[in-house]
Amino acid sequence: MKEYTYTEKKDTRSGFGDGLLELGRQNPNVVGLCADLTGSLKMNAFQKEFPERFFQVGIAEANMIGLAAGMTIGGKIPFAATFANFATGRVYDQIRQSVAYSGKNVKICASHAGLTLGEDGATHQILEDIGMMKMLPGMTVINPCDYNQTKAATMAIAEHDGPVYLRFGRPVVPIFTPADQKFEIGKAVMLNEGTDVSIFATGHLVWKAILAGKTLAEKGISAEIINIHTIKPLDVEAVLASVAKTRCVVTAEEHNRLGGLGDSIAQVLATAHPAPQEYVAVNDTFGESGTPEELMEKYGLTEENIVAAAERAISRK
Repeated sequence: MKEYTYTEKKDTRSGFGDGLLELGRQNPNVVGLCADLTGSLKMNAFQKEFPERFFQVGIAEANMIGLAAGMTIGGKIPFAATFANFATGRVYDQIRQSVAYSGKNVKICASHAGLTLGEDGATHQILEDIGMMKMLPGMTVINPCDYNQTKAATMAIAEHDGPVYLRFGRPVVPIFTPADQKFEIGKAVMLNEGTDVSIFATGHLVWKAILAGKTLAEKGISAEIINIHTIKPLDVEAVLASVAKTRCVVTAEEHNRLGGLGDSIAQVLATAHPAPQEYVAVNDTFGESGTPEELMEKYGLTEENIVAAAERAISRK
């Protein structure tokens, strides 16, 4: 089993901020828009270096999406950023009508997603956003796992023609992917090959899946761990190749179990390769105020939960 280590922890939102700054230096058509959360989205450096290409729209998220859609007509590549709750739930109509329906080249960049927003509580902890965005025709949905992958994803989506939803978070998490990685939209990343169970994880749950894999190995269970950073388009080929070997599945995500990665995987299995599946996700409920660690524990999003889910899936073969 491959060993993964880290020497530093960093928030994925900083990966977005640093990626956007580098993009700004490379591509004069890249512009940034933010809804009164410049510091929280780590867009300060871009704003300082490119003030003429940064637009602070205030607490007016719907207006931000409309501005971004209009800018694409002039050839700009707008990165419209705010908290995930405001980037999706508050402005879904504008995204659907002004961006997705007309295929506008807008990059919707959403920080503070999931439970790990923490103490701000249920009103800010959106757990439905992946489902909302993946249902929009033509929308690409990306949920990277650490600082390096988020930076690489931020830069990669500038080259993609079409609307993108890029989801990232607030807490510091281990940096374990390469700094020089090539980010391929729609291409899953094999982290560890295995034969007994497939664990498909996304976002903050990828590192926890790696830890779970180590525990399972100590129990004599060979887990195949795959990082699904792109939820739409899903790497169906990678999913089916893995399940053909292991014949059972665990999906792990910081999202409602309804509508997220787990449901995307289940759809593939139902139509192409039926197999037992266990979900590690929030079980159809809102969050609450608490530290990220407390919330991940309470809502069952830990490596121990992944281990238990893997054992259940194996027992159902």
